[in-house]
Amino acid sequence: MNTRRRMTGVVTSNKMEKTVVVEVSRTYIHRLYKKVVRSKKRFMAHDELNCQIGDQVRIVESKPLSRRKRWVVEEILRHEVGAEVTEQRPGGEG
Repeated sequence: MNTRRRMTGVVTSNKMEKTVVVEVSRTYIHRLYKKVVRSKKRFMAHDELNCQIGDQVRIVESKPLSRRKRWVVEEILRHEVGAEVTEQRPGGEG
């Protein structure tokens, strides 16, 4: 096993070519106030697997691919069914 960091998150945007935005959320207990804190962070990841919005994916650290891309989608853990948006004409079926 190599020493690259791996994270699990949800795809929130796939509008770019071969790039997706993955939101990784985590919960932890605050040291002083002992309260559960939820935080989330967004990463840009290189996508060769053609992920859709809502998919749960595992991303792995890589060399810098562009100015903001340092992660690659390793695998799709759960495929979101029905996430694709169908194009509909305005005004009904016309």
